[in-house]
Amino acid sequence: MTRDELREKANDLPLTPGVYLMMDKTGKVIYVGKAKKLKNRVSQYFQDSAGHTAKTRQMVAQVDHFDTIFVSSEFEALVLENSLIKRHSPKYNILLKDDKGYPFVRLSREEYPRFSMVNKMAQDSARYFGPFGGRYETRQALDAVLAALRLPTCSRSFPRDIGAERPCLNFHMGRCDGFCRKEMTAEEYRARIEQAVQLLEGKSKQLLRDMTAQMEAEAEALRFEQAAALRDRINAIGALAKKQTVIAGLCADTDIWGIFRGSGKCCYAVLHMEEGNLAGRETELFTAPIDEDEGEMLSAITAQYYLPRAILPHEILLPAENEGHCEDLSQVLTRRAGHRVWVHVPRRGEKAELLEMARRNAAQEAERATTDAERVAHTLELLQRMLDLPAPPGRMESFDISNTGKSDIVASMVVYSGTRPLKSAYRRFRIQSLEGHPDDYASMQEVLTRRLQRAADGDEKFLPLPDVFLIDGGQTHAAAALAVAERFGVTVPVFGMVKDDRHRTRALVTPDGREIGIVANQAVFSLIGQIQEETHRFAITYHHQSHSKSATRSALDGIPGVGPKRREELRKHFGTIKAIREADVETLSAVVPRSTAEAVWNHFHPAEGEDHSK
Repeated sequence: MTRDELREKANDLPLTPGVYLMMDKTGKVIYVGKAKKLKNRVSQYFQDSAGHTAKTRQMVAQVDHFDTIFVSSEFEALVLENSLIKRHSPKYNILLKDDKGYPFVRLSREEYPRFSMVNKMAQDSARYFGPFGGRYETRQALDAVLAALRLPTCSRSFPRDIGAERPCLNFHMGRCDGFCRKEMTAEEYRARIEQAVQLLEGKSKQLLRDMTAQMEAEAEALRFEQAAALRDRINAIGALAKKQTVIAGLCADTDIWGIFRGSGKCCYAVLHMEEGNLAGRETELFTAPIDEDEGEMLSAITAQYYLPRAILPHEILLPAENEGHCEDLSQVLTRRAGHRVWVHVPRRGEKAELLEMARRNAAQEAERATTDAERVAHTLELLQRMLDLPAPPGRMESFDISNTGKSDIVASMVVYSGTRPLKSAYRRFRIQSLEGHPDDYASMQEVLTRRLQRAADGDEKFLPLPDVFLIDGGQTHAAAALAVAERFGVTVPVFGMVKDDRHRTRALVTPDGREIGIVANQAVFSLIGQIQEETHRFAITYHHQSHSKSATRSALDGIPGVGPKRREELRKHFGTIKAIREADVETLSAVVPRSTAEAVWNHFHPAEGEDHSK
């Protein structure tokens, strides 16, 4: 379909909730989205693309046709969207791991049901719990639940092996109540299993209340042995609820989310809290387009994270939301959980502090897993997007002018290869056309002219041309440099580096005055600031060297017998004019002939005549 046909089809959609599927020419689903009003949402894709993100423009360019599914409510759209994302794995959706990456706990359906850990749910009559976190943690937690309730973990089969032989070592160690003994009933076994189910469903507090009431009833009936056994199980379950090794989120009242976009990798962290205590943590790396904001990422991730799960917390804290996502997710999860699930974004107080802690967890995990090469690539890709370059810049050249009043006007050219300085390509210039007449704009034009002329002449020291010119200064400096580039027919983009009150580069500016803020992006801000400081340092260093030579040269001018060679010898030996002035004839004679030494001494001590007795 053409763009006009797609726009016409989108405009014919109703203003009702639903899900849309974008497809390419082969019929492959490349994006799945939900909308409160399908017409408004879908038609936006085929309007003017100026306001679209880079990801959206790229996706729309591949759309050949689309399909829609109408639903009766917004949260139904959320459920269907998640299901379709799982089924099609669209290229332009944020995708978490498939459920098979997370373990489930399976409870078989038989007279003596058993728990086991499996990779995914099957279409059978068994009960499934999960998906949970890692396999190791899930195995530990399941073993802990069975041990707390003293359920069998051996390989004996019930009822076949009941009474067939003596109880195993677990019974004698107090880890199992020996359900292989004839006196243990199937009813007691199933009651214990149901208690384990309550734990796996996160109902530990309710279970403890019920067991406490049962223990008190047994004690009142003077059945102290049974009451003591219940007391031991209550203590074990109470300790279990506080163990850090319990399945993350197993007993959680609250989930706290943090999300972090790092240099190359994104990561989310979920902290699971039970009665104010940290019960567990989950982190996962994922990929997302650079222009995807935090709310959009959370909208995609949280739906995929929670909808397949059987155990849900009572409260979920998010750092941001997108288009009413919190309300929709709350409704869906409340229906699934059988209790209210409150999804919201706290703005202040202790809960906001917990969100910051979760963000730090996500940041640490993302940075730990990111290589230096990924950081470099990510930073350059960000810079490419901000400056609208055709590709990430491989070579950048930066220029600065330094002078003292009307003299010693110099310039520096600093080269960066990627994010690292290429010092072998640095160049220095002494301004030739403006002696005694400082003019930063004219100086910059002279430097760029000489630099581009050397490149045009084939001088390998000035090749290749960079991908970007960065000029220390504002719009006028950038415009002066652009004028030179245009004279040479060079199309390298030119940007000025605009400083703030602390002399730090706060923005880049185009020759026509458009400012591009960089402060909000730490990676780019650090890189541009580093380039600006290095360029300034190199210019200042050259200027100081030049000024020092100039000052020495002027102080020694006109002394008989002191030409360029002896002037340089004196400068190298004594370092400063002050040291030369304070030296006596004998000391000077160690560097230059005695007659010249006397002339130098007389030059600096005219009132003392010809007295060289010092």
